[in-house]
Amino acid sequence: MGVLEDKARARLFYKYLSKVYDRINPYIWNEEMRAEAMELIEIAPDDRVLDVGCGTGFATEALIERSDDVHALDQSVHQMEKAWAKLGKHDPVSFYRGDAERLPFGDDTFDATWSSGSIEYWPNPVEGLREIRRVTKPGREVLIVGPNYPRRWVFQKLADAIMLFYDEDEADRMFEEAGFEAIRHRTMGPSYDPDVAIVTVARVPENADD
Repeated sequence: MGVLEDKARARLFYKYLSKVYDRINPYIWNEEMRAEAMELIEIAPDDRVLDVGCGTGFATEALIERSDDVHALDQSVHQMEKAWAKLGKHDPVSFYRGDAERLPFGDDTFDATWSSGSIEYWPNPVEGLREIRRVTKPGREVLIVGPNYPRRWVFQKLADAIMLFYDEDEADRMFEEAGFEAIRHRTMGPSYDPDVAIVTVARVPENADD
């Protein structure tokens, strides 16, 4: 387990990163990548949508252009304060402080669930994915963005020491174990590293059971 796959360490990390996050983020996950990912999941204006690990609201900003009923959750109040400054604390987004592995929502609450730049910090990513499946309606899709596993050995060792990085095979294993179907992946990234992110879209089975 990487050093940041710990909730307390991750909160401390984002307490300080939140001050510069929006300046750093475009070098890793930019608007063009976000727009490309948005095209991979079906979201209608009246869909209830959840953003898990919303951070400073970078993805949330795009989700409210697609849906009139967006909910966003993060464990870091420092990150969410940045999102509140941009979007307001209560409208047009409903914000919640919470844990991806213990989502404070009922079963089958959302028509679509999105999470970008969050799964790599979850101590138990399969449990987090199970929670996302639980709160997403049967037959609907989720989209998860995480860091693609590096190809070079030296970067693999560094990645393993910091947080979760994974390739398509590992993504298949996690999503299948969490109970998803119709799993598909796309890698994307900025021009200097076009495969830095792995985007996974998966469907909640119609007969989903915990």
